[in-house]
Amino acid sequence: MRGIYTTVTDIRRRVFTEVARLSYEGQDYAHEMARLPYKIIPGEVGTHRNSIFLERAIVSERVRLAMGLPLRPIDEQAPINAGIENSVIAQKYYDPPLVNIIKFACSACPPKLVQVTEMCRGCLAHPCNDVCPKNAIHFTPGGHSVIDQDKCIKCGKCAEVCPYHAIVKMERPCAAACGMNAIGSDELGRARIDYDKCVSCGMCLVNCPFGAIVDKGQIFQLIQSIRQGDKVYAIMAPAFVSQFPGLTPAKLQAAMRQLGFADTVEVAIGADLCTIEEAKDFMREVPEHQPFMATSCCPSWSMMAKKLFPELAMNISMALTPMVLTARLLKKRVGRDVKVAFIGPCAAKKLEASRRTIRSDVDFVLTFEELMGMFEAREVDFEALEAAEGDEFDKASADGRGFAVTGGVAQAVVNAIHELDPAREVKVASAQGLAECKKLLMMARAGKYNGYLLEGMGCPGGCMGGAGTLADPAKAAAALTRYKAEAPMQRSTESPYEIDLGFLN
Repeated sequence: MRGIYTTVTDIRRRVFTEVARLSYEGQDYAHEMARLPYKIIPGEVGTHRNSIFLERAIVSERVRLAMGLPLRPIDEQAPINAGIENSVIAQKYYDPPLVNIIKFACSACPPKLVQVTEMCRGCLAHPCNDVCPKNAIHFTPGGHSVIDQDKCIKCGKCAEVCPYHAIVKMERPCAAACGMNAIGSDELGRARIDYDKCVSCGMCLVNCPFGAIVDKGQIFQLIQSIRQGDKVYAIMAPAFVSQFPGLTPAKLQAAMRQLGFADTVEVAIGADLCTIEEAKDFMREVPEHQPFMATSCCPSWSMMAKKLFPELAMNISMALTPMVLTARLLKKRVGRDVKVAFIGPCAAKKLEASRRTIRSDVDFVLTFEELMGMFEAREVDFEALEAAEGDEFDKASADGRGFAVTGGVAQAVVNAIHELDPAREVKVASAQGLAECKKLLMMARAGKYNGYLLEGMGCPGGCMGGAGTLADPAKAAAALTRYKAEAPMQRSTESPYEIDLGFLN
């Protein structure tokens, strides 16, 4: 469903827009918040579910989560605006859990099922039976296949060989998208997240076709901070390219100022600094002190590695992420009293920024979807904006901008190592999606990648496929290639900010 504007996408966008508008207008928040479900879902007849009351109940929970409030208990009475006083503030960190399941929005999909459909022709060959490792397939008198669900192990081999594609393998979409196997079922068959396994990548929330999985937001508090007069700077991940139709990089500064931001800075400048740090780490540590080194910029990847492979944690680079490096550079240059909002494609960055060691650097984290809600609330006309020259902070390299796609981080580090030590050979292995990332680390644990630089991206396609993106990941990657070509320099080692590295760690 990625890149397709579905009904679920539309509801998400309307929620973000109305929450942003509510915060900007500054009216009677408790009263106006209670009206939002009726504004988002108007009329008397439900169009998406059996009941309009159910639709509004679900939207009510989405509004609460967008404002940073927790879900209400299903078995207790509480108004939609319960606890709103905890959100009408200019600073709020994410309270766990970040990713939530609205139980009455969940369709209780079957966890996994392999089933023969009416398309079965009862063929003579019966390849489905030949490949079944558990002898779980038998036949009706007419020759049609039937699967014994008690014997079936859901491997799907029969579906792969059926010449009529008459056998389907169904799996709960959120569970199929979760590379951590963190989604199971509760006693009523509804999805349930095992938070001990979850790394908040957000792939479940963008793959649930019922819109039952939602992450919390800070959009309301960010706007409150702007309205009270704080100087809020936006640091923008390079994956923003093509996310907002009609908004070119040259118009970005003007668009963000209409929202109330003091200025906007490329996170790619922090990616350049991260590249230099990781290149030096690799040259210093591999293979003399550790067998391989893994990149550190993707929080889902590094969290997964530390949860599942704690013995390999020392092999993850200690370099700060581009988000943190950019924020620290900005506050060093402008002043510690300003506030910084990271805007990007990633749900897991919300969790990273809530860590106590990062809180003083990054004050807010928004996704591109949430930012679009702000644009729509303020009715920003991208076409009418005047293009502006970049300021002194827009001095990022093509390699730094390339962090947004799979392979980009490793390539940037390799290029930096070649600049620093031209004779050094660097072997690279990369993976995208947490399931593939796990396989990569299993191979590394077995010694298959000694001497390598490993790059892991929690989302398929890298940051361009993150849970907070709006555009089709493939088209967005193509747009990023063009954006890289416009960079004022090619290599991260050319960064004019390298001199600041010692002060930023």
